[in-house]
Amino acid sequence: MNTPPAPPRIVPATLRDIPTIIQLAEGTWEPTYRFILSREQMEYMYRVIYTPAALKRQMAEQHHTFLLAHVGGQPAGFASFAPQPPADGAPADAAPTEYKLHKIYVLPTQQGQGLGLHLIEAVEEAVRRAGGHTLDLNVNRYNPALSFYERRGFVQQREEDVPIGPYFMNDYIMRKTL
Repeated sequence: MNTPPAPPRIVPATLRDIPTIIQLAEGTWEPTYRFILSREQMEYMYRVIYTPAALKRQMAEQHHTFLLAHVGGQPAGFASFAPQPPADGAPADAAPTEYKLHKIYVLPTQQGQGLGLHLIEAVEEAVRRAGGHTLDLNVNRYNPALSFYERRGFVQQREEDVPIGPYFMNDYIMRKTL
């Protein structure tokens, strides 16, 4: 009789985990975007988002929470999310209710085993515990992960072309009410 695999261990990342996040990004970035973006755009964006200084800034200044997923004791994926700025007219000291999922990546060798689902559920639970009511995300309009988000209850809100240096990400903005 086969026993089901143990669920992944998902833990908050700290600044000390930046090398692990970079290692995971190196293993996921190119396979995720190679059929969507040019090599030049992939390399440019990677250099903007995944340097140690950029990740430290995301954690320390932009209030991104990173979660690391471990399978069999080894890092296998990560996600990051952050509160959205308060809506116009909201009190400046109001607790955030809108959050954004900035990143979710799973190593190709671990895909198809439910790890992405575990990660997104962990993000949703953390957002709920923080008082959040909605979770937004951007997904490239050509990214096969679009169907994953739709199955998880995210709904397309609008299209947005996001400038990143000399390039654009052609995204859908999706939202899920928690």
